[in-house]
Amino acid sequence: MTGYLHLFILVILLISAFYAVWFRDLLASVISLAVFSLILSLEFYILQAPDVAIAEAAIGAGLSTAIYIIALKSCGKLKKGNGGGRR
Repeated sequence: MTGYLHLFILVILLISAFYAVWFRDLLASVISLAVFSLILSLEFYILQAPDVAIAEAAIGAGLSTAIYIIALKSCGKLKKGNGGGRR
């Protein structure tokens, strides 16, 4: 039973990693990375490593996602001036 669960989680990890690379929209890519991190923390919890799971969820999904979103918002404010430099 747990073998199928690990395989299912692996498939979800591969799909979310693929979408993180495939999306052109950076916000969607950041959200896909957050999903990847949350699923990875679930896998760590199933593997009976709750301390690693909590650290992955807090740092990987929470803090990193917040930093990426703040960086995207600040870069978006800089790009509004001239539209990327092209005329």
